[in-house]
Amino acid sequence: LCLPLLLLPLLLLLPPPAGELRGAGGAGRRVHGLFVTDYFTRTPRKLSPFRSFASIELFHFHIPEDTVIAVWNLITFKEQGGTFGDQCPDRSITVYFRSGAPSVINPLHTHFPRDTAVPGSFALTLTWTLPNRTTGVFNVTSPLPGDWFLAAHLPKDEGKISVKGLYEECQYLFQPQLIVQRLVNIAVLYPGYVTEQSMAPHNRSCLYKVFVPSYTSRVLVEVLRCHGAEGCPLWLRVRAKAPPLHNSTALDCREHSPCQLALDLPFWQHWYYVLVEKHPGVPGTVSFQVVVQLTDCSRLSLARPPFLPSSASMNMPHSFGSAGGLGLGDSPPPTSPNGTKHPVPIPTNSPAVERCWPVRPTLRNELDTFSVHFYIFFGPNVSVPPDRPAVFVINLLPVLDSGGVLNLELRLNVSSLCGENVTVFGCLNHEVPLTSSDNASVTCETESLAGFLLSVNATASLSRLRIPYPQTGSWYLSLRSLCATEHGFEPCTNVTAEVYLRAYLSPCINDCGIYGQCKLLRTNNYLYAACECKAGWNGWGCTDNAEAFSYGFQLLSTLLLCLSNVMFVPPVAIAVRSHYLLEAAVYIFTMFFSTFYHACDQPGIVVFCIMEYDVLQFCDFLGSLMSVWVTVIAMARLQPMVKQASVLYLLGAMLLSMALQMDRHGLWNLLGPSLFALGIMAIAWTARTIRRRHCYPPTWKRWAFYLCPGALIAAAAVLLYAFVETEENYFYIHSIWHLLIAGSVGFLLPPRAKPSGRLGPLPRRKGCGYQLCVNEQEELGLVDPAVASINSICTS
Repeated sequence: LCLPLLLLPLLLLLPPPAGELRGAGGAGRRVHGLFVTDYFTRTPRKLSPFRSFASIELFHFHIPEDTVIAVWNLITFKEQGGTFGDQCPDRSITVYFRSGAPSVINPLHTHFPRDTAVPGSFALTLTWTLPNRTTGVFNVTSPLPGDWFLAAHLPKDEGKISVKGLYEECQYLFQPQLIVQRLVNIAVLYPGYVTEQSMAPHNRSCLYKVFVPSYTSRVLVEVLRCHGAEGCPLWLRVRAKAPPLHNSTALDCREHSPCQLALDLPFWQHWYYVLVEKHPGVPGTVSFQVVVQLTDCSRLSLARPPFLPSSASMNMPHSFGSAGGLGLGDSPPPTSPNGTKHPVPIPTNSPAVERCWPVRPTLRNELDTFSVHFYIFFGPNVSVPPDRPAVFVINLLPVLDSGGVLNLELRLNVSSLCGENVTVFGCLNHEVPLTSSDNASVTCETESLAGFLLSVNATASLSRLRIPYPQTGSWYLSLRSLCATEHGFEPCTNVTAEVYLRAYLSPCINDCGIYGQCKLLRTNNYLYAACECKAGWNGWGCTDNAEAFSYGFQLLSTLLLCLSNVMFVPPVAIAVRSHYLLEAAVYIFTMFFSTFYHACDQPGIVVFCIMEYDVLQFCDFLGSLMSVWVTVIAMARLQPMVKQASVLYLLGAMLLSMALQMDRHGLWNLLGPSLFALGIMAIAWTARTIRRRHCYPPTWKRWAFYLCPGALIAAAAVLLYAFVETEENYFYIHSIWHLLIAGSVGFLLPPRAKPSGRLGPLPRRKGCGYQLCVNEQEELGLVDPAVASINSICTS
């Protein structure tokens, strides 16, 4: 399934290697776009029905920079017993895609915990086209570079509890494959320098990129000296992180003169891509100039200098994407014979942009996996002045921190307000702080940015925000105090609000509460955490109680499972009365550990554990299997035939312990010892039947009133356990299983004759030879020893 032949049809979806996109050289040299195709695949994995995020299969991919198209080939196939599962039912498969972090999914439409922000993702449902295999294709044009995550699962099932190994299950395997086509040698624009370009008639577009460092408040892209057959028939498109799309920020140069496209509050430390595209049907050659100017927000209304010689000033990555680019600490590129490249003077009519305020860093303290606290210097109390915002940065490490939950808490010190109606707004944004205007500080949204808004005031002094699976990188929190008036919010005058700020990373939301368990999961080398709920609770943090079990129901289910083991008391009494002391000890062992195992195995809060859960489970399973073993061996009555029959009891205990250690839930752990013991019993009964020349046990009463009812009760218990038990009826069906198994033991346990007190021992005859004693009561299989008039017959 990983053969490259499956990917040949996908190559037809990729754009041609030349002609559609062309890059321009550093000094106006026209360079044909060179495409490189990369292929990635993942190992097929078995999908599971969705119960919680812990039951999904997660796949991690990395898309390189300058990728123009990414195509996922989604292969799904069935297996049953190592062969193709043609007879398996068709079950829809849902696949989720998200860039930067795993998808936060909610297929059961449960409620999320309060103050939880749910990031969006894209979902795709695969249907079957062939009996045992299907293939889906999902392509993304100009995808964002970096980490991409795919999550896949089956629909929720009815919760049937199946015995492992009873029948071959249908397995649904999912394998994603990825093909990316990226463009190399993209021309780099240097801020303040002019790049000249001449677009030939057979070319449609030119692609450039420019790096935007930190503390940049504005990016201005201009097309100058544009000459063509119809004026300036060009489209100017700009996009961050990836090449522009049809819906990216665009400007028609025919309708705007000068052709300038300004982007306020750009993403810091990222590449911005500039696409100059020709209108369709325009003949001839179009020549133009492209220049990019960056405004440094640390200096009011000043553009960034055209040449920054040091890496500290430019903070540019080493790889620029085009040969001969400006390296760190190098001089500007020399003038090319085919074009000019010179600094552009700072325009005098540039709009004033509000200066950016200092960003206060946070100290990272790692306590455990996904347990990180971010401490503020001279904090955690933060003073928010009335005239400027307070900005903080939280840095999440790539890949490592995206599998947890980012928690943010604001608590207002009401005594610091001095009686004023002050509201402190907090805007949490990814990769750029949002502090441009009052309106932006209140709404936390612009045309190109969308952040998370928090607010605290005298009435509601506490605000929380939780972001599951946050995108890694820099998160900026901007705090600003505004006073409420009749005309809305206005800047305060002389009030400095004090806010307690707490930011930390945790594995799960509130550790999944009392009805959930936070699990640390791993897919290849990627770690993530998720909640697994119990007792009917659902949701991302196990807070949705729409289907939750009540306390009374939990108590009832626990009592049913525990008290149903009291049914072993009659078999214990029968075994003691018949002098089966070993069997009675095994029944007591089973009753004790089954009771306390089920008391510890409850999903709710009615739980009582006297030992570790694993020890209780092992002893419960061992006691159940040993009860079957000793009962069947006792029914065989090997003592008169085999002198050391007790060896079988010890051998069974050792073999059962080994089998349970290998696979505790396997079908043959129960069937293997049972069939072996039944085989020994059948051999012993057959030998007695042949020797005595009539059926054993000889009395019809034994068959009618003990053996047949016991066998029927045991068969009914096995059928209930194997085919009827589900997660919903587990408490009732498993309790009935306890009652039936214990009841069958009482019927199947054979009687043992007791010597009568009225009859003394028979005299032994003297002489040579041996004496053979046959217990007639035992041969007849009677329960009451007083029925027989003759205890034993001894012959020499």
